[in-house]
Amino acid sequence: IIVDERMRGRGLGRKLMMAAMAMAGDREQRLVATPEGMPLYEKLGFVAAGSILQHQGTAIAATPELPVRTGGAADTGRLAEMDHAASGMDRADLLRRLAERGEVLHADGGFAILRAFGRGRVLGPVVARDSATARALIAEGAHRAAGTFLRIDLPEAQQLGDFAATLGLVHAGGGTAMIRSPGAAAPGGYTTFALVSQALG
Repeated sequence: IIVDERMRGRGLGRKLMMAAMAMAGDREQRLVATPEGMPLYEKLGFVAAGSILQHQGTAIAATPELPVRTGGAADTGRLAEMDHAASGMDRADLLRRLAERGEVLHADGGFAILRAFGRGRVLGPVVARDSATARALIAEGAHRAAGTFLRIDLPEAQQLGDFAATLGLVHAGGGTAMIRSPGAAAPGGYTTFALVSQALG
């Protein structure tokens, strides 16, 4: 939500949020907040749930520590199962569209999607059973993007920021993950190691 500086203080941000929340109904709602937006979101019932670290830079080629292969849009069903186990969200349509526009990276027990974004590419989501698999997927993404701009948004709790930095992706900001009306816990077995984007979680 962005409000022109000349129009701030008139409650426009709140009105936009209230409209979006009404459309969501009683479903779980998530967002990534800037420091400026947090007071509004807290007043609307959102609570902090962790930090998101944006890493970006010119990617450095790396050799994954585990085998990674190329997938495609035909794998959407399996990708959606892993993503649902990690996030609790049904995002099959979103993943299919991302897979059609990008490169699907598969490892035993995880996947990632590398796609065009802004002035280069973004790697996300990265979903895996464990951090070793996540590191392999991230390394393969950096390898494929080597010499070009790459961005990745990492939940701080998964502790992959230092690894990303070894691939040329330095910490360049981030935000606070927030949640409202939390639903049932995700089925489990998989973890989200990198977001689709800060807007899409």
